[in-house]
Amino acid sequence: MSRHKISLRVNGQRYELEVEANRTLLQTIREDLEMTGTKCACERGDCGLCTVMVDGVPTKSCLVLAVEADGKEITTIEGLMKGEELNPVQRAFIEHGAVQCGFCTPAFIVAATALLKRNPKPSEEEVKEAIGGILCRCTGYRQIIDAILDASKSGK
Repeated sequence: MSRHKISLRVNGQRYELEVEANRTLLQTIREDLEMTGTKCACERGDCGLCTVMVDGVPTKSCLVLAVEADGKEITTIEGLMKGEELNPVQRAFIEHGAVQCGFCTPAFIVAATALLKRNPKPSEEEVKEAIGGILCRCTGYRQIIDAILDASKSGK
């Protein structure tokens, strides 16, 4: 299999990598860069647990080849904290008990952060649409929606 040189900016840091043509962005993030906050579940784009931001847009990283992300800005859950300080959405998730088992939490937080950057005061329907492609089996979504709305209302 042929290998390709790519350059990614992940969480503000530039990485020069050589990847196989069929390697996904998810595999590159988790295995090559050892950032395991982005979860690997269905690997078909059905569950959304691998959601990261690509140039600010929530993206299912299992559906993107690493070579397609060449030159892009990638933000993972690891990139949302400022030092030891939690991102406002992360704080709201904790306050609302929206973390439950935590497996889907990184994807929801990344998608919610992208939404609030694009639309600081979303409606409940806009929140539901923004997180619609991410599956959770623990919370029933109410705590997640409430956390996102709270993060937007309080200007956190």
